[in-house]
Amino acid sequence: MRGFLLAYNRYMTGPAHELLQKALALSDTERAEIAGNLIASLEAIQDPDVDAAWQQEVARRFHEVQSGQVKTISWDSALEKGQSLLDGK
Repeated sequence: MRGFLLAYNRYMTGPAHELLQKALALSDTERAEIAGNLIASLEAIQDPDVDAAWQQEVARRFHEVQSGQVKTISWDSALEKGQSLLDGK
């Protein structure tokens, strides 16, 4: 999974990449605390209409999975597909 994270973040600036590397070296608890604070800082600028639209999308997708209209895939398969897309394959 480390390789996927590195490929996913290949467009980061040097200072951002250094900060990420330092953050990844922290304990799980410290990383979770930092991640929560970063996400909260983004939520402050969120549009309520966008949030409502995402809530509808989540409900629609949940219904599709529950009804059998779509099949889920494993996390490993999703990571592999994401890596392929990032690599342009």
